[in-house]
Amino acid sequence: MYEVNTAVVGTVITNPVKRSANGEEVISFRMASNARRQDRGTGEWVDSGTLYLSVSCWRRLVAGVGASIMVGDPIVAYGQLRTNEYTSKDGVARSDLEMRASAIGPDLARCIVKIERPKLPASQDPAATAPTTDRDIEQSVPRPERHLEPVGT
Repeated sequence: MYEVNTAVVGTVITNPVKRSANGEEVISFRMASNARRQDRGTGEWVDSGTLYLSVSCWRRLVAGVGASIMVGDPIVAYGQLRTNEYTSKDGVARSDLEMRASAIGPDLARCIVKIERPKLPASQDPAATAPTTDRDIEQSVPRPERHLEPVGT
């Protein structure tokens, strides 16, 4: 079987829908990626095609995508591409490009986000034990042992 992994930059065009498949949760949505080019004659930017893509997210992505992604969001999706061939209700053979995502994130060239990190217990929180002064930082950096020998003996 072929495995093509790629990144697609685009915009979410349907709200994510969560469902269960084979006992696992999956969340799916569609996205569009527009190609733009500059017309040399007029100097204006023109659309030169749109890629439509179904994206499915499994396992750890389900919660993050469900809480973060909605229609209109600019995203970067990374994952394995597949062609899904099927017959429509009208009996017409169709195909759809599908991505099984392994990573989804905001396109920071087109939006600003605030990252919300889960709260950790104090014993696991790096901020609770992080050095706060220059002296603390110096003391927290491991130094290699050095063995100096006198020169000229």
